[in-house]
Amino acid sequence: MSGSSPVQSKSARLKKALVWMAEYLETHPEKKRSTILQEAELRFDLTPAECEFLDTHFSSTSAT
Repeated sequence: MSGSSPVQSKSARLKKALVWMAEYLETHPEKKRSTILQEAELRFDLTPAECEFLDTHFSSTSAT
């Protein structure tokens, strides 16, 4: 068995993107979440499935 699987590296990119997003949101609360999501998707070269996960769980476009 190999020590480094492709799934593991994809997961690492997604984790790095999540950490970056949290830090960015903390330092730039005025920025739109959708803009930050797009930047993270490009910056961390996320797969379409990873992008969909972020869009689904973190877009937070709830209308109140």
